Amino acid sequence: MQPNYQNYQQQKQQKDREPEEQPQRRPFWRILFWLLLVLPLVFYYFWLSDGGDANRIALDYSRFRQEVVAENVAAVTFDETEIRGELIEPVTVPASDAAGDEATVTGSEFVTHMPSVGDDNLLPLLEANDVTITAVPPGDNTLWAILINILPFLLLIGLGYFFISRMRQPGQQIFSMGQSRARLYDDEQEPITFSDVAGLEGAKTELEEIVAYLKSPERVQRLGGQAPKGILLVGPPGTGKTLLARAVAGEAGVPFFSITGSDFMEMFVGVGASRVRGLFDDARKAAPCIIFIDELDSIGRRRGAGLGGGHDEREQTLNQMLSEMDGFEPTENVVVMAATNRPDILDPALLRPGRFDRQITVNLPTLPAREEILDIHARGKPFAPDVDLHELARGTPGFSGADLENVLNEAALLAARQEKDKIERGDIEEARDKILMGLEREGLALTEKEREMIAYHEAGHAVIAAVLPNADPIHKVTIVPRGKAMGVTQQLPEREKYIYPREYMLDRLAVMMGGRAAENMKFATATSGAENDLKQATQLARRMVLDWGMSDRFGFMALGSRSQQVFLGEEITRGRDYSETTAREVDEAIMSILDAAFNRAEETLQTYREGLTAVADALLEKEEMLGEEVLDLLELDSVATAVS
Repeated sequence: MQPNYQNYQQQKQQKDREPEEQPQRRPFWRILFWLLLVLPLVFYYFWLSDGGDANRIALDYSRFRQEVVAENVAAVTFDETEIRGELIEPVTVPASDAAGDEATVTGSEFVTHMPSVGDDNLLPLLEANDVTITAVPPGDNTLWAILINILPFLLLIGLGYFFISRMRQPGQQIFSMGQSRARLYDDEQEPITFSDVAGLEGAKTELEEIVAYLKSPERVQRLGGQAPKGILLVGPPGTGKTLLARAVAGEAGVPFFSITGSDFMEMFVGVGASRVRGLFDDARKAAPCIIFIDELDSIGRRRGAGLGGGHDEREQTLNQMLSEMDGFEPTENVVVMAATNRPDILDPALLRPGRFDRQITVNLPTLPAREEILDIHARGKPFAPDVDLHELARGTPGFSGADLENVLNEAALLAARQEKDKIERGDIEEARDKILMGLEREGLALTEKEREMIAYHEAGHAVIAAVLPNADPIHKVTIVPRGKAMGVTQQLPEREKYIYPREYMLDRLAVMMGGRAAENMKFATATSGAENDLKQATQLARRMVLDWGMSDRFGFMALGSRSQQVFLGEEITRGRDYSETTAREVDEAIMSILDAAFNRAEETLQTYREGLTAVADALLEKEEMLGEEVLDLLELDSVATAVS
């Protein structure tokens, strides 16, 4: 299939060069048209406006009569309301268009205008002073009057023709607006292959099947089968969906058209549908090939939803895409790939068999996958001996591939800022904290009382997390203000969790309540520092009651089903399928879980009161502590002891 790809590229390049290589000819009639349009304008300006005679001056009517009485007028010519004439002796008058009040002009030819009220005494006055009188017949200016009237229309027609001829030329925006904006993958650059994609083994297996079909479609066609017409990559942002598509392009060796959903949209109606037709026409000519549409949700949203009509430009574009995907014949060998992180808002017609009949989920990377991703992004970066990528992978649960790349890049920037030759462990820790918690807030003036309250708050979290059997181990505790937080207690799971038992949830709630319990125990008050803790705890307790059946009151009953319109706000359209009485009981069950978590946190801190004080004092002194240091102060041997 490689020769077909090269031929297509050569034809496309030749087509793109044709307008530049062929000189544009200007026929004689076109030049004549412009001459006939421009010359009357020039003539009108210099002749009809009398701009061509430098000696002609403008006299007001009163001055004209004075010159007649003074016998200084030799001859006059009447042209409707205009009077032109010759003076015997030149006169000097103020220049009407000159800059300055003192500017003057001298001339022996003049022009003036008859007053609208007329002057019955003018002709006798002229005859009495021996002035030669000439009158221009009315029909003499008919041609010029017609020309003056039609001249604006000729000008508009000429300008319209000029712009239309310009827009028809290649590269002009208006008439090329409906053309496809898809970019053809260039195989001359260093291609990306599946070996450059870390993790995602299941997704790569599915896509390798597509690549094999495009390379040898006859193997499947002889058995009466056909490849999926559409493949939808679904997953959170930054998980590598677009990278997978680029890897498919590098592996397949067939034409690869790449476009984003927003490239179809324009302010003019019908442009999106036209671009869809152009894209699929190009794909059919280059088959076998791949079309990749990134951010499909921008044009593939469910039709007829929300507050508006269903005949907008976006829906027309979607309808055209549905029609084009359904129109492929089995022998055309065109595969459509798309990526989205919002599959819930896609139109069901897109997801039926025959269109996007295969969905591939691209999840967040697991621990081994994160190690592979870090190994790839660590290429070309010098690291100090104390850097452990396995530790970094373990300390970044929930990070996407893009997040991991950003961590190493930020670490490199920090090391470069300090003029280091290698990236050290401290740089990586600082970069990870920066991404998780934000920048360190320098210059924040905290009183000693405030620092003490923050230290006890974070110490409360740390002590509870260290001693409860099902809580995640402590990684770091800090009272350095970062982002919106005054302090942070970081916990890292020992392994990936996919199922969360009830005991884990209860211990997690107790850890969240540990900060408020420590404040209450030490200072007999409450602070605003527990705002985020309370929000997270309430949300978790609500899901335990509504979604997971972890309350004694409702048992196995799930109350979390909701109906919601994807284009309206969640809070506007959220509904519930239970009564007000049940809602009140739900609130009571949530409050009961939260109260139990707070009481458990208080009891635990009372048991480890001395350890709480020791951790708080150490935080006031060091500002940051590792999990091992917290365990030492609590006299716990290891993390395993704390969580066993």
